[in-house]
Amino acid sequence: MNVMIPQWKADSGKPGPAVLITAGVHGDEFEPMLSLYRLSARLPQILTCGSVTALPAVNVGAVRSGTRCGPDGLDLARICPGDAFGTPAQRDAHAVSQLIRSSDFLIDLHTGGRILDIHPMCGYMIHPNASILAKQREMARAFGLPLIWGTDPAPNGRTLSVARDAGIPSMYVEYGGGSVVRPHIEEAYVDGCLRVLSLLDMIPESIVRQAEPVRWWVEDDRPDQGHLQSKMPSPADGVFIAAVSLGHPIYKGDLWGHVFDPLRGDRQEVRAEEDGLVLFLRAEAVVKTGDSLGGICVIDERVKQLKG
Repeated sequence: MNVMIPQWKADSGKPGPAVLITAGVHGDEFEPMLSLYRLSARLPQILTCGSVTALPAVNVGAVRSGTRCGPDGLDLARICPGDAFGTPAQRDAHAVSQLIRSSDFLIDLHTGGRILDIHPMCGYMIHPNASILAKQREMARAFGLPLIWGTDPAPNGRTLSVARDAGIPSMYVEYGGGSVVRPHIEEAYVDGCLRVLSLLDMIPESIVRQAEPVRWWVEDDRPDQGHLQSKMPSPADGVFIAAVSLGHPIYKGDLWGHVFDPLRGDRQEVRAEEDGLVLFLRAEAVVKTGDSLGGICVIDERVKQLKG
């Protein structure tokens, strides 16, 4: 590998699954990176079989600058499997893709970055292989966040699409965002990773904290439903003022918020186009025309509420 992505490995020395956990695919997603360094101190003492490899800063250039993309301007989550001889982000994408292919399971940790604030959720691609899909569902439920979201398996360029093509069960996590670190999100990621490792019989169940029940389970295979940055584009430049809260019900026609133009003093309403839950919201107030103002998790036959 010709790219030095920071990594650590906990190896039990006994046969078992090889799990890869990634963070820092985007350099402005802070809690996932911190959570992997916390795990590095715990796992060597509790791992009973198999191995865990963690990459806390996949996109090195983006992490250095604290931005979604590095100096080459490429989003690593859109260019996998990358290019060993390309730009820095392409080389990082190539390196992480190689590690994904050599693993048995993948957990990819994210937040909404500086731009979006996301309701806590676990996601996966709706894999065409039934046994892989079943394992992904188990992993997502074990992680222990209130929303599970399965989406269209077709998009390429992602870490999950590399895993999809290699036949490796994979999941991703989204929770929070903004420009400050929230310790409870970091804690949720540590606990969630431990619960998945317990599911795989790699650490004792007795040392894992019980998760809160999953409230909503979504499988929506409509094209590009998992592409958050394309949702609810702003109708104008200005300052976004939200009128809704994460995780709350919303109905078609409800007020989502306003885009206020501080130079002219006028504002434009933004209204919901679907029924559902408020899945994510713009975290950065300043917007340009076309920027995402948030998104809705659609409530219809694709969604079920879980009891207990």
